[in-house]
Amino acid sequence: MKFNQKLIISAVVIALFSITTIVAYAATSNAAKDQELKKMIGQMLVVGFRGTEVDKDSYIIKEIKNNNIGGILLFDKDNPSNNTIKRNIENPEQVKKLITDIKSLSSNSSIFVSIDAEGGYVNRLKPKYGFNNIMSAEKIGQTNNTEIAKSEGEKIGSELKELGFNLDFAPVVDVNTNPSNPVIGYLERSFSDDPMKVFLYANSFINGLHQKEVVAAIKHFPGHGSSTSDSHLGMVDVTSTYSAKELIPYANLIKNGYNDVVMTAHIVNQNIDKDNPATLSPIFIQGLLRNVLGFKGVVISDDMQMGAITDHYGQENAAIKAVNAGCDMLIISNNIKVYDEEAPSKIIDALYQAVKSGKISEKRIYESYNRIQNLKKTYNIK
Repeated sequence: MKFNQKLIISAVVIALFSITTIVAYAATSNAAKDQELKKMIGQMLVVGFRGTEVDKDSYIIKEIKNNNIGGILLFDKDNPSNNTIKRNIENPEQVKKLITDIKSLSSNSSIFVSIDAEGGYVNRLKPKYGFNNIMSAEKIGQTNNTEIAKSEGEKIGSELKELGFNLDFAPVVDVNTNPSNPVIGYLERSFSDDPMKVFLYANSFINGLHQKEVVAAIKHFPGHGSSTSDSHLGMVDVTSTYSAKELIPYANLIKNGYNDVVMTAHIVNQNIDKDNPATLSPIFIQGLLRNVLGFKGVVISDDMQMGAITDHYGQENAAIKAVNAGCDMLIISNNIKVYDEEAPSKIIDALYQAVKSGKISEKRIYESYNRIQNLKKTYNIK
């Protein structure tokens, strides 16, 4: 009897231990899955930061390591401080060292290192800092020579490659339907008012970037050229000014095999989506861009801290809506009105909680993660 009791007690102890182990394993497995999910979400962010140099304790180094950030974005000016605080760019030698140190100290050479280098007025790598002088898109278009577009793309691409950048938020493929447009036409960012010419010159410019193995990002889908106001400052409604011809550059580039990156615009066109700006619209992104035009690459939002988004939707809610709409990556520049080093963590947590609560499907995160990784592999960013 005693022997049997001992056997029973031993069996119970073993059973309890097994149950505890299984529960612990399950918990560990779930924790590991959750951590993996957060890492995938981290890859969906492109983050701006302050600093012309970094060390192991710098904010951006910790951000890349802790949150597995997918990309960083460099600027020459710090808008929240009215440029009283140094941003990222002083001269070529400093920028190259900054990028090299970021990759080395974060132990992450597969990160997108991005910049707005269009040429003309919108180029963070300005000649006054010692960088190449690049023609504006408008001036390139006025040459009536697509080879010049290609050579300017190569010139930018060569400089970016040498410095350590791998992603250029260019070219602009907005059609110049409103030359007085304060954010496109006025700044000479459009190649032409002819959509076919925009396509041809953008295609040549992209070929130039590709010659130097730099990823291009065409913008601002579905077309910002007809706007009369700036989405940095507030919501832009193009319902009465938008023309279907503004889609022609996108349609032709995609048909021609372009599948790098498309950047969305924070513009409203109630004839297409009555409720949402393009960045937050599944009708624009999933319906028009992917299903109709056939784009298979990475969709990235314009800066999610622009007034057009934050003033109407709030940061975390807007991020959830953007991902559900079809955005694969979100830009958090920290360079519009505020500088918030907690913004990436807040957004990652909001997206993670949205997945756990069923507001965003896990499948949606996997889709974006796979597109991002495929693009990095295509350009040997590892």
